[in-house]
Amino acid sequence: MAKEFVCTECGYVGKAKKTMKGSFWIEIILWLTFIIPGVIYSIWRLTNTPLVCPKCGKESLIPTDTPKGLELKNNFTSK
Repeated sequence: MAKEFVCTECGYVGKAKKTMKGSFWIEIILWLTFIIPGVIYSIWRLTNTPLVCPKCGKESLIPTDTPKGLELKNNFTSK
């Protein structure tokens, strides 16, 4: 079962979406021109994948199995 989150910005309740920071094209250019920076950039992109809200795109998600998350979920769903 996937973990459920609540967004503190827009009130979305549901699954989170993973995004990858940086640019794919920059990564390709670095790999083709400079090997070492390409490796470093690739590692940075792979380790920097925050969970974002699929509705508003912000990184303001709280799991609903925490006290604050449960409180927010109840506030947003009761409206």
